[in-house]
Amino acid sequence: MYGIVVSIELAAVLLLLILSWIAGGKASKLVFHGSIDRLRIRSRKLLWWAAYVSAAVCAVVSCVALLAVRMEPIFWIDRAALHIPLVGVPVLFVWFSSVPKLMNLYKDTKKEADGPVNGTLRSRASQASLVAPFQLLALGALTTFYFVLVPPVPFEWLNVAIPVSLFAILCFALWTLHRRRSERAGRSDTALKLRSWPVRALRNVGVLVIASAVAAPFFISAMNASRLPEELDMGTGVADYGGGVIPAGGGHLDHTAHAAGKPAATSASTVSVTQLTGPRTGKPDRQYTLTAEKKTVRLSSGKEVDAWTYNGQIPGPELRMKEGELVEVTLINKDIEDGVTIHWHGLDVPNAEDGVAGATQNAVMPGETYTYRFLAEQVGTFWYHSHQHSKEAVQKGLFGALIVEPRQPQAKDLKDITVLTHMWRGAGFAIGSSDTVERMTVAAGTPVRLRLINTDDWVRQTYTLIGTEYQVAAIDGTDLNKPGTLRYTRLGLLTGGRYDVTFTMPDGPVFLSVGEGKKLGLFMSPDGSGDLPSSPPTVPFEPQHYGSPAPTPFDADSRFDREFTMILDNKLGFYNGVFSSYDTINGAVFPNTPMFVVREGDLVKTTIVNRGSVDHPMHLHGHHMLVLSRSGERVSGSPWWSDTLDVAPGETYEVAFRADNPGIWMDHCHNLQHAAAGMTMHLMYEGVTTPFTVGSATSNHPE
Repeated sequence: MYGIVVSIELAAVLLLLILSWIAGGKASKLVFHGSIDRLRIRSRKLLWWAAYVSAAVCAVVSCVALLAVRMEPIFWIDRAALHIPLVGVPVLFVWFSSVPKLMNLYKDTKKEADGPVNGTLRSRASQASLVAPFQLLALGALTTFYFVLVPPVPFEWLNVAIPVSLFAILCFALWTLHRRRSERAGRSDTALKLRSWPVRALRNVGVLVIASAVAAPFFISAMNASRLPEELDMGTGVADYGGGVIPAGGGHLDHTAHAAGKPAATSASTVSVTQLTGPRTGKPDRQYTLTAEKKTVRLSSGKEVDAWTYNGQIPGPELRMKEGELVEVTLINKDIEDGVTIHWHGLDVPNAEDGVAGATQNAVMPGETYTYRFLAEQVGTFWYHSHQHSKEAVQKGLFGALIVEPRQPQAKDLKDITVLTHMWRGAGFAIGSSDTVERMTVAAGTPVRLRLINTDDWVRQTYTLIGTEYQVAAIDGTDLNKPGTLRYTRLGLLTGGRYDVTFTMPDGPVFLSVGEGKKLGLFMSPDGSGDLPSSPPTVPFEPQHYGSPAPTPFDADSRFDREFTMILDNKLGFYNGVFSSYDTINGAVFPNTPMFVVREGDLVKTTIVNRGSVDHPMHLHGHHMLVLSRSGERVSGSPWWSDTLDVAPGETYEVAFRADNPGIWMDHCHNLQHAAAGMTMHLMYEGVTTPFTVGSATSNHPE
């Protein structure tokens, strides 16, 4: 509902801008009609234009009112405070000032025979109180359109002072201009003549040139101010302490000094991320070597993909390990010129092992190696990918599945299948490297576990299991409590999210459809043969009420040490010198996004609000978040832990976590195109520093 209403309001504001601009022009030209008949006809038509613009204003007001009734204030407070007054007040002037004068003018001209317009009628047709309200409405619509494209988030009056003041100044100037013109028109003995269209066009061009010249310095200044520094500390940002205690001296980072290139002020006791490592000694239980290299790889259909690979394959090798094992992974960069890392998505490793270029390590350049060591302390389905130029790296293939099995042996006959979906550039969707329906023999009665992992930007991948009842056993690597039986239910995942699906193989065929239709998926049957079952109507899976409640270490009624708000939205502006519409966090893009500062041991609550127009899968490194509520409704099913939470437009989530993993952690949208354009921020523990930097003067470019 939210997205539809916001889209309608945007269309209504744009329509109002066009209609009011035309109506304002017609009102301004009313005085130039030299005959009484023409003045009467134009007055009557302008009354209709008053109705047209009023209808558009009603649409704007209705949309805001509907949001106010259905949504929390954070979704509509700026619209109510700005949009409604900016268009509502001028339209009242139209009806209580312009319309009565137009009606009287129409009635009086109707009584007179056709002839030249006298000075009295000219003065009445050009009154500021008749003409200006239409143009003030156009100006209000233009200002509203600006606030639609550049929403003041979080809403504070100080943030809107300049555009509102400019609107007020222009309103006064317009009123004064029309008042003086009306006085001149009344003193003239002859009909006023409208300038020829070339003269008017030349005048308009002149006004446009002057306006552009005035705006150009501000435009250039904003463009230059948006350029990222050549070298930047990933700890840069506006510190937000979430209502918690602020360290003496203002915290761990002096942002003013940092911006000036001076040493940052730190707290009395500091630790570098390089010290927050996994075990440095001891023989590893599992050792892997992953070599990053370019390779042309063939999909099952025969299509070829020019990929970036780990060990020459797409996806990279599946890494399987047991709970509690010490894992050592050696990364070798053979020929990826821009560098690589490995980030363990969803696995809460120590900060130094997190694999984020510029935050926890330097990018591994061609010919270099890097070793990660960590304990596999979480059971579940995870994945790994490069966090250096991650948008391009993941798109081209630098990713793979990571599975942590429980210590206790699993059922011997368990069929454990990883379904890692990806869109390969120029080749389309595939499950791993299989871009056709894959057939598999699974004996009846066999327990099956499907590990669904979506890796794609911008794609809400849909998975539909046909032919059997099943359970969603885990979300983002965490088991659910007493999951219920599902049937005719489709599962949707945005990039980075995971579902574990379990069922017992029936006597007949089972088909996991990926996407829409039957072109891609996994077909299972007792003998590997058979026809694909028909696709029944389905309903979406809702994790909020799925499964049964169970005790958690904290809940919505707990006392929180820090409480943060993360507002996701869209904003027209500059990022690194490029003008476009960007996805923002609290009204800004990196490095001006907030930095949530916590102390080890804090219980932290974050409210995530999506005021934007698209979904954002928000991924917090190093921690799993307990989902407390969704759009004001508490989670009533199984405890729902997530590391990549899909926040749809109009949704509000309350999540909480224990700050028990010190470091500097990225928190970003895993639509990596958004992250690359600045939709990223950090969770920083007090006293933690990093020697690594990002920027054009460095080799580190995490997004």
